[in-house]
Amino acid sequence: MAEVVFVVNPASGNGAAGKTWARTRELAAAHGLDGDTLLTERPDQAVELARRAAEDGARLVVAVGGDGTVNEVVNGLVAAGSREVELAVVPRGTGDDFARTFGIPTDVERALAVAANGQARPVDLGRATYAAGEGTAERYFANFAGAGISGAIARRGARTSRRLGAKAAYMWATATVFVRWSSVPMRIELDGETREGPMFEVVISNGMYAAGGMKIAPDARPDDGSFDAVLIGDVSKIDFVTTFPKIYRGRHTSHPKVDVVRASTIAVDASQPLPVVLDGEQPGTTPARFEIVPGALKLRVPG
Repeated sequence: MAEVVFVVNPASGNGAAGKTWARTRELAAAHGLDGDTLLTERPDQAVELARRAAEDGARLVVAVGGDGTVNEVVNGLVAAGSREVELAVVPRGTGDDFARTFGIPTDVERALAVAANGQARPVDLGRATYAAGEGTAERYFANFAGAGISGAIARRGARTSRRLGAKAAYMWATATVFVRWSSVPMRIELDGETREGPMFEVVISNGMYAAGGMKIAPDARPDDGSFDAVLIGDVSKIDFVTTFPKIYRGRHTSHPKVDVVRASTIAVDASQPLPVVLDGEQPGTTPARFEIVPGALKLRVPG
């Protein structure tokens, strides 16, 4: 296999990634990025393709797609067991929050320039263990995880049309879920410190952004060896409605029932199973455990 491998999700961006791939490939070659192309045909296939690429000698894997594609490629690289393979991202999704955190351009040609000549930066990953089916499952995440209303929103958002963009889709999903959602008694352990009480949500952030541009953790740094856990307590419906718009500017953390705690290991349990979200996907429920894995990924970012 070539040293450069493109893992492309043609369904990303409502199909835009697939429709424009031929032109993207030409632009990549103009930047000196010439290699193999692996196209996904089903969910989670990018995990297998990225793993195979790394095991067969690729030195650079370029994920062409959205946050879900990035998540799958990251899991494939981790499964291959090598931290020397570098990841580059050409954002073609509807949210692209992972790329936003690192300043990777959404313009295809500029993103390809970063993929070709960017600086390789060590980045932390998160490892999540959660309930799935009759047992447990483990998966890595690159940008953020959550338990509570975010998981329900992710599940709803996957069924919501994104023709008007990711922000509109997430806002609609949030409004729809919010009408029926209420705080749930939760127990959260953060590096041994325990927080208990009714909560709307806990977001475990490696990056700053989530859900199509929400600046959910404005001080999060993806290479500091810690998560920023955003705990949203027992807020009233009025509080939530008035505070929600501030999330896009990162100003929601001033609310007295919103707390941000830095921790490297976080365990979440609740009085009822809550949906867990990982990089926008909804794979299982609580109880869940989230652990930081420092420097587990080499990502090409603007130099």
